[in-house]
Amino acid sequence: MQEILLGRYDLTIEDIVSIARHETRAVLSREAEDRIHRARSLIEQWVQEQRIIYGITTGLGALCNVTISREDCRRLQENILMSHAAGVGEPLPEEIVRATMAIRINDLAMGHSGIRLDTIRQLQALLNGGVCPVVPEKGSVGASGDLAPTAHLGLVLIGQGEAFYRGRRIPGDKALERIGLQPLQLEAGEGLALINGTQVMTAIAAHVLYDAVRLSKMADIACAMSLEVLMGTDAEFDPRIHQVRPHQGQADAADNMRRLTRHSEIILSHRNCARIQDAYTLRCSPQIHGASRDAVTHVRRVVETEINSSTTNPLIFPETNDFLLGGNFHGQPIALAMDYLSMALAELATVSERRVERLVNPQLSELPDFLVRNGGLNSGYMIAQYTAAALVSENKVLAHPACVDSIPTSANKEDHVSMGTTAARKCREILQNSAYVISVELLCAAQALDLVTADKPFKAGEGTGEAYRAIREKIPYLDRDRIISKDIEAMASLLLSGEVIKRVEEVVGELK
Repeated sequence: MQEILLGRYDLTIEDIVSIARHETRAVLSREAEDRIHRARSLIEQWVQEQRIIYGITTGLGALCNVTISREDCRRLQENILMSHAAGVGEPLPEEIVRATMAIRINDLAMGHSGIRLDTIRQLQALLNGGVCPVVPEKGSVGASGDLAPTAHLGLVLIGQGEAFYRGRRIPGDKALERIGLQPLQLEAGEGLALINGTQVMTAIAAHVLYDAVRLSKMADIACAMSLEVLMGTDAEFDPRIHQVRPHQGQADAADNMRRLTRHSEIILSHRNCARIQDAYTLRCSPQIHGASRDAVTHVRRVVETEINSSTTNPLIFPETNDFLLGGNFHGQPIALAMDYLSMALAELATVSERRVERLVNPQLSELPDFLVRNGGLNSGYMIAQYTAAALVSENKVLAHPACVDSIPTSANKEDHVSMGTTAARKCREILQNSAYVISVELLCAAQALDLVTADKPFKAGEGTGEAYRAIREKIPYLDRDRIISKDIEAMASLLLSGEVIKRVEEVVGELK
């Protein structure tokens, strides 16, 4: 059985998605267990010595000056989880919660939190046993990490809260019973260790990035198909253009589209036509798509750094028998990165929708009105363009940066917050909207190819032709009006599955 080792410093986004979506088992390394034991021994020593340590023998936030007696330390841990479990709204998707658990375990396994190995083992057992805590999606300001959502996650460890198990929503204690576990009694410092960190926003970011890579490739495929049927030129993909402005994403997008349209008889058929230049949505597509690609590359670096970080407070350093109070829980790195990615993905949709307009508008395409025969009786893809336009406009609202909207919390002790989880959630919504918009473009481009080649049987490019065939195996030609939403949903599923990309890459090589 495939396993992924946690407690490392080189986990990738693909590792997290494999655990979260495909239920790959998560295991702890022996080195991680040793680190956990060393840190915990220090915590127990300091509690015995009655040292004053934030969150372990004191209250939290603005209550940090309240000292907690040894007798009340256990009660404090349960109170931390219950009081901080103040989230509201719909539950986060199970894959996001599972990713949160995996990233949380990886953080704790680095040995800087002082949590017991037994507690980490309980969290690992939930993850591998298919128990998914119910975590409301709203309530985090991303300052001391994701306090509210991770508190809901931690409740299940002590037999409280709720969890999903095999498709059913059940009480936390019942979920533990189903996989043969008893509720934990948390010890000093463990409540804070379970909730302090940026794991929820990072889990969302990891999934968005994983899908954004596919979306970027599909945007190139859609653009190449549109350019072909709009009688555009492949001159804009010439490597010499991109060598003199050497942004990597731009060069990669141009190379992708050059290979996708390679040997296109449609493009060759009008090589010497009177048109001087293509519209920007075609001619500048490597520059536009490339800038978004560079954003994805940057954000990936930020998110993978966060996956392999310790983001709790206080941080225990067994090698020096010391602890330090700091702010690694602050979500600003993820907040800024996800706001940046939101804009990058929104732009892929914006330029895609403008190509859709060129496809459905006969004054711009010289194709039948709204890409359907017998127009008037049939409306074709008219309203599909409306949908794309609506989603693009919605993205413009969602792309407003969340990170600039700090609001003080905890009696002004936490006087700057990141809103990183809000940024990540909005970015996830933009990704889905953008997938729908690009799906509309793919449907229109495939329809246009049918219309272009009906009378003149020119061959499409190597990659565009294969993409067309993959689409047509699932979604038929629109010969007369039918319910378009079903086609859009089917195309979006095909887009995010990676199936079209796999087919195309078998023909033209791996897309960048």
